[in-house]
Amino acid sequence: MNIPLADRIRPKNIDEVAGQKDLLGEGKVLRRIIESGETPNLIFYGPSGVGKTTVARIIAEKTGKKLCYLNATTASTGDIKDIVGEIGTIAATNGILLYLDEIQYFNKKQQQILLSYIENGDITLIASTTENPFFYVYNAILSRSSVFEFKALTPADIVPVLLRAAKLVGEEQGKTFILSEENALKVAKAAAGDVRRALNMLELALMLISGDGENEISDDILEQILAGNSVRYDRGGDEHYDIVSAYQKSMRGSDVDAALHYLARLLAAGDLPSACRRLMVCACEDVGLAYPQIIPIVKSAVDIANAVGLPEARIPLADAVILVASAPKSNSGVVAIDGALGDVNSGNFGSVPRQLQNKHCDGEESAVKGQNYLYPHSYKNHYIKQQYLPDVLKNKKYYQYGDNKNEQAFKQYWDKIKGDKE
Repeated sequence: MNIPLADRIRPKNIDEVAGQKDLLGEGKVLRRIIESGETPNLIFYGPSGVGKTTVARIIAEKTGKKLCYLNATTASTGDIKDIVGEIGTIAATNGILLYLDEIQYFNKKQQQILLSYIENGDITLIASTTENPFFYVYNAILSRSSVFEFKALTPADIVPVLLRAAKLVGEEQGKTFILSEENALKVAKAAAGDVRRALNMLELALMLISGDGENEISDDILEQILAGNSVRYDRGGDEHYDIVSAYQKSMRGSDVDAALHYLARLLAAGDLPSACRRLMVCACEDVGLAYPQIIPIVKSAVDIANAVGLPEARIPLADAVILVASAPKSNSGVVAIDGALGDVNSGNFGSVPRQLQNKHCDGEESAVKGQNYLYPHSYKNHYIKQQYLPDVLKNKKYYQYGDNKNEQAFKQYWDKIKGDKE
């Protein structure tokens, strides 16, 4: 059986785990839990290939409990019942430690089945997930578990693992593989924080070397392996939302280079819809009235991008992203509409003022005859003061002029016009 390199080199103790010093460094909480020998219910949250499964296995090996393993992507309710059926047997005298991988794929009913056994201590749960557990894990299980977030590894964390792996494979094959730190760093960077992915790329590179004796993992080999292998992206997971969030926040923060970087990551992953949608939202939400002409410009760029498709779509989108990131910013529009929606959604509204209602005649029941609407175009400067908001909100101010040149010009104009009338 061909065991993957990532499994053959898997750490046996916490000191061998790459990175995660905030969790596993001396004196840190998770390390102290592991060293205590007392295992509470644990949930490990973070991207793939950062050590969640490895740490869970290390903990499991230190307990005297019967270890059961389930992967929620393939496990059924029957599998859970089989595990529950072992409670109290000779094989599980000290209880059961269940390692549940990808818990986010368990539905609510499956998670509820586990709950009563977790509560009474018959089952100790160690679960891992690549998604935010506060969105995907049943609240009752969350409240009985300690959640630890695992971070993506840095290239510096991964390089020593790659050097050790190259040496291990050489020993297994009776060869000497030479991997420079420079080339190990290239692989580590391409893996985007995923040590398993880095090891898979290294293993593929080693397979391309067929000579005996000393064998160098050359630049040419790495170029073949790394081509097209550097994009890490999951359209349905946290990675997707992290990238599109960074994309919009970089445009909002007027960092052109960062905005282009995240645009490139979206396009390299083929996610043209997200690139276009967030670009249009940012044009309206974050530039808005500071440069209102940007909205049709960005819409045109998006239309062109969708018409020509990738890879040419990168050109109009890059132009539009640079424009949005470079433009003056104002969120006065979104603040104003959110304020108005806040009142409406909370029930803070009243009847439309009589002069604005769609009535052209008055019935006999009307105490006040005549709509009394004042037509603004009949007055100087096309303005006349009258009440438009309902009585309960008549003095409400939702919109505040932004401090940009465009909105201040509007403010100056209306201060002059309304000042003549009020």
